[in-house]
Order: sequence, then structure tokens, then C-alpha cells
Amino acid sequence: MTTQEPRRYKTIFFDLDGTLLPIDMDTFLREYFSKLKAFADKRGYDGEKILFAVNKGVKAMLEEDTRANDLCFWETFEALSGFTRAEFEPLLMEFYENDFDEIGETVMPNPAAARTVATLKEKGYQLFLTTMPLFPAIAVEARLRWAGIDDASVFDRITTYDNSHAAKPQLAYYEENIALSAGEPDEILMVGNNTREDLACCELGADGYLVTDWLLDPIDFDYRAMKHGSLEDLLDFVTALPECS
Repeated sequence: MTTQEPRRYKTIFFDLDGTLLPIDMDTFLREYFSKLKAFADKRGYDGEKILFAVNKGVKAMLEEDTRANDLCFWETFEALSGFTRAEFEPLLMEFYENDFDEIGETVMPNPAAARTVATLKEKGYQLFLTTMPLFPAIAVEARLRWAGIDDASVFDRITTYDNSHAAKPQLAYYEENIALSAGEPDEILMVGNNTREDLACCELGADGYLVTDWLLDPIDFDYRAMKHGSLEDLLDFVTALPECS
């Protein structure tokens, strides 16, 4: 664990998957696509075709585009699946309300996640859940519950595919959220587990805390000189922070 003199923050940005939520992303994605295909097949659709369209739609959201991410997704999905958003979105919401939640049944939440968020909220910090904005709110809130955080309203903003216009690690994603925080970049602490996707926020002047329990380091980043540690270490760190002024 690295200990440094705390900076004065006003807003805390949190990643979700692998940070607050103890989950292996490769395993999660395999289960997600497997369940989505089974759901589509069960409803009489060509599951392989639906998965292909969803995959391409996700990739479209990762491209640099000034439109809302959901518009990029559905434009691509419609072109490849032959179904309109109006036709298929209700079915996708049904999937998220039911089958999707089964993925979380094997997740063991770390109590430090909810305690960290609650501690910061009690101290008056503005909290943003800056998760990769590729899902609708219902899917993000489900994953929060898997993490042991039942009340999504503890966050002042949750990034979803319909309220975001870029994705990680694009700086435009963080610029949008910094602007919505109504503060300065140096008043923000970005908490994440991915050295490329999450620490990109630090390029704009934010401070960073790298949670190492489910560390993803695709850029071979030397993080020893920055704030880092387990989720329990993070809880100790935020407990020591002053009240937000």
C-alpha cells in the first residue's frame, strides 16, 4: 500500500467492474454473451445474428463520435440485425431484468466497496460512477447490487450508454464528466483498476487511486509511486480524508 498526503477533493470518480465489483471481465463477458444468445434463441430469434449485431454495436460505441453512445449502438444494431430499436429494445430490457441478473449470483461482494462509498457520501463528496458507458442504466444498477450497493442514488451521476458521448479511455469521456462535476480536474480523484482506461483521467489533471485486487495493466504501468492498494486500503484512505468543504 502507498500512503501519501491526501489532496483536497470535491468529486470522486469510481470505476465499477473490477474496482467496486469483484469480477473477472473475461468471465463476465463470456457469461453475458452466452445468456444473451440463449435468451434470443428462446424468443425465436437467431441468437448468433443478434450477438453479431450487439458486438458490432458495442464496437461502434467505442469509436470516436460526438453522438450519444446509444445512438451509435442502435444504428449499427438495426443495420445488421434487421430489427428496429423500437422492436428489440423492450426485449433487451427484459433480458436485463431477468436473465442478466443471474450472472451476479456467483459474485461475492467485498463489504469495503459499500462502506467506501457510504463513507465518502457522509463526508459530503460528490460521487460519480464513471463506469464504461456501454450499458443502459438497468444493467449498471444490477451490477451495483452485485457489488453490495443497493441504492444507486448514492451516486450523483452514473454514466450509461444514453447519457454519454464517448467511452474510456477517450479523454472526451472524462472531459464530459469533469464538466458535469462543475469543478476543476485537480479536485477529482479517479478510483479504478485499469491503468489504461481509468488512469487516462489523470492526463487531464485528476488524481488517481489504483485498486489492485483485480488489477488490469495493459500498458505495463509503474504505479508504485501513485496511490494504490486493495479495496480495504482504499477504505482506510477515504476514512482519513477530511469532510468535503
